Amino acid sequence: MESIRRLLSTLSSIATTRLELLLNEWQEERLRLMQMLFFALSALFCLGMGILLFTVFIVVLFWNDEHRLLILGVLSIFFFGSGAILALQLRSKSPSQLFSASLAELHKDREQLKP
Repeated sequence: MESIRRLLSTLSSIATTRLELLLNEWQEERLRLMQMLFFALSALFCLGMGILLFTVFIVVLFWNDEHRLLILGVLSIFFFGSGAILALQLRSKSPSQLFSASLAELHKDREQLKP
């Protein structure tokens, strides 16, 4: 009976440790995603303002020129192309390794429990 109690105690301890590790990784991932979202939105705002101001600068620079519509068209195509390239690069990014440490520990536990 004592060995069953020790076995249950050990299994409970292992489960608790793994759950704590899982929750810790979940919190870290949540914080990382919030930080990335903040920086991404800030960067998008700043880049958008920069693009807008640059476009207005170029148009005002060539205001008296007869090619101001051509300049607006070229700048629009450039910015749309740049946005498309950046969107494709964003899609190709690999996902984070969420819960990789927990899964590795669970695999180790399973291997150790095999007869």
